[in-house]
Order: sequence, then structure tokens, then C-alpha cells
Amino acid sequence: MVDGVLTHDTVNANGPSALMFAWMGTFIGALIRPVGGMIADKLGGARVTQWISFVMVGSALGVAYYIQKAYSSATPEQYFVPFLGLFLILFAATGIGNGSTFRTIAFAFNKEQAGPVLGWTAAVAAYGAFIIPKVFGEQMKAGTPEYALYGFAVFYAVCIAINWWFYLRPGAYIKNP
Repeated sequence: MVDGVLTHDTVNANGPSALMFAWMGTFIGALIRPVGGMIADKLGGARVTQWISFVMVGSALGVAYYIQKAYSSATPEQYFVPFLGLFLILFAATGIGNGSTFRTIAFAFNKEQAGPVLGWTAAVAAYGAFIIPKVFGEQMKAGTPEYALYGFAVFYAVCIAINWWFYLRPGAYIKNP
């Protein structure tokens, strides 16, 4: 509050430093990626991708909820712990999903195709590591960061539908690779 008006560009003396926590998401995502591959080896890559995509939708919507609560609060720091927890769950889910997706590719494509598809997928994932923070940052500047998370949740829901259609539905061409 500045002169009785709620602002979003004033430093919150009670708020935590984002730089203290910014490294955690990518660290957790990278660390847990092999676990996603191991789980996918046991249960099938498409099944793990499906489950983890639901977690990603829920986490993104949860983060959006806490951002909205914080943005409309005079004490936004009270929402930091659930915000951070859900963001870390989202990063862990992306790491598990990355491992399960790469496992799926290795089984869904023949040896001649798998290498180029894995390379292309890795390039798209690297671009995602750029575009997601960019979109989130632009929405923060606009004062509506929850919109970015709603968009991500919609994207994850589309991925759920595509994954189900190609790998999990009855009569799928390749069943749960």
C-alpha cells in the first residue's frame, strides 16, 4: 500500500527475495527427470505423461490462484509458501514428464527416426525454457501473470488430449509406448 492504494511495483519489505528461490525449480526439474524415465519404463511412457500432465494442469491453476490472491492482498507474502510449493511441484512434474516423453519417443519411433525426433524434441524443450519465462514476465509487466498460467494449463490440457488420442485410447496405433 502506498498512500492507501495497492501497488505492484513497490518493494515489499516483508517479502522473500525471489533470487533465493529462483534456482530451485530448474534444479528439481533436472534432478527428477531420470526418475520420470524409470517410472515410465515400468508403467509406460504415455501413461506417466498423462498422469503428470494432470498434475501440471492442477499446479498451474493453483499457482494462478495464489498469484491472484497475492495481487489483491495488502500482505501478499502470506501466499508465498503455497505459491512456491505449487511452482516446485510444477517443475518436478515437468521433469518427470520430460523423462517419460523421451522414453515414449524411443519406443514409438524406429531407430532411424528416434534420433532426429529426440533432437527436435530437445530443441523444442530448450525453446520452452526460454518462452515460458518470457511469457510469464510479459504477463507480470501487464499485471496479469495468472493469464500466463491459465494459458499453460490450457496447453497442458491439449497435450493430455493429444497423448490420449495417439497412445492411450482404445484402438490407438501404439498403445502406451
